[in-house]
Amino acid sequence: MPPAAPASPFPSPPPAEPLARTIGALRSSGWRSVPVADELRRNAARRIAAGEPIVGGIVGFDDTVVPQLENAILAGHDMILLGERGQAKTRVIRALVTLLDEWLPVVGGSEINDDPYRPVSRYARLRVAEEGDDTAVDWVHRSDRYGEKLATPDTSIADLIGEVDPIKVAEGRYLSDELTLHYGLVPRVNRGIFAINELPDLAERIQVGLLNVLEERDVQIRGHRVRLPLDVVLVATANPEDYTNRGRIITPLKDRFGAQIRTHYPRDVATEAAVMRAEAKIPAAGVPVTVPPYLEEVVAEISQLARRSPHLNQRSGVSVRLSIANYETLVANARRRALRTGEPEAVPRVSDLAALVSSTQGKVEIEALEEDKEQEVIAQLVSGAIVAVFRRRVVLEDPAGIVADFEAGKVVHTGDDLPATDYLAALRDVPALEPAARSLAGRDAGGSPGALAAAMELILEGLHLTKRLNKDASGPRALYRSRR
Repeated sequence: MPPAAPASPFPSPPPAEPLARTIGALRSSGWRSVPVADELRRNAARRIAAGEPIVGGIVGFDDTVVPQLENAILAGHDMILLGERGQAKTRVIRALVTLLDEWLPVVGGSEINDDPYRPVSRYARLRVAEEGDDTAVDWVHRSDRYGEKLATPDTSIADLIGEVDPIKVAEGRYLSDELTLHYGLVPRVNRGIFAINELPDLAERIQVGLLNVLEERDVQIRGHRVRLPLDVVLVATANPEDYTNRGRIITPLKDRFGAQIRTHYPRDVATEAAVMRAEAKIPAAGVPVTVPPYLEEVVAEISQLARRSPHLNQRSGVSVRLSIANYETLVANARRRALRTGEPEAVPRVSDLAALVSSTQGKVEIEALEEDKEQEVIAQLVSGAIVAVFRRRVVLEDPAGIVADFEAGKVVHTGDDLPATDYLAALRDVPALEPAARSLAGRDAGGSPGALAAAMELILEGLHLTKRLNKDASGPRALYRSRR
């Protein structure tokens, strides 16, 4: 039995049946070696035929990215994913590991996953030549058959391909001996998947070396001409602007990719909200939190509007991480209020949206002409999102009656530091507001005080933004009153 797989993003239990421990036993078992591209193709085809997704944990790509991905794998292509930041490119690439067989036999002690039937390293060739069918076989988990490198200008050939190991030289080996080499990232994922993030940032001379080992199958390391017929599926990510316009990838390497797959941001609020809920890290301990669905929509809508805003630099993109961070901040602000007021439940409100400035500023780039208006731009995005959700979610049977209550001199105070019970008194003062508030809160959270407070704030802010109420704001507090 192989040892349990190390902790990884792709955990899997060890196989139930005993596995061959020598090359001879491996031959007798009927195991056959296939190229890694064929292995991916076979397992992907099985999932497609069964109606299963070829990669899990990806939302919003079913009709766009996934078909291209399936075609690339079935064609056996190396591929590059083009997209702005925060479009799940790395997640898609890492999910490809699940298409590899769970366990793979390698020559015992091999550093580069040598095929027991066709070893390529000098160490493995010598061992198989000496021991024949008695050569020991190790089993490698698929999580160890994936390598990833973030391309940076200081990335070297030694990082990717290898370097002479001075310790091995000091032990008495000659520099001309291939066994003095310490293999880099690419050889160490032989018979697996190698990923390069932000490929255009790789220096051109390193791109040449990478191309050489993947295409020509040899590379020179400190005078060594090492023949490495590696079996590697190459995947990469890049920003479309870097990849297509700046000429930062050498043409031969660009030509190596059989598929260029364009990713994208969530195309609607529902998808954005689904990603946000799945990825946000909300601690379960402490005050329980109930987030009204309409506020989830507001947070998602902010990102959707940001991607269309002329005040933001769209070339840098607006990552889905903006929605995730804003959602976490919204919940944190509601929890902070509940802790201070002693409420048993935290329910986020419109007034909590003011806290999103801190989680938004670092994730959007303001155009040069708007540099001094960052908070104003963010406030406009929040207001636009509230109006959009208000119009979708709120049906007022008697808006004139609500306005009439305010024209009679009623006012409502709100704030992210007020307990939910304060809003119940406001409902009694403005009776025309109560049916709409209870209807909105009742659908979402059973009409609890926190849910009623959240519903009231959305309705009041919506009436203000649609020019039916006035609002006087001071710090965390606001006062809604008649426009007269």
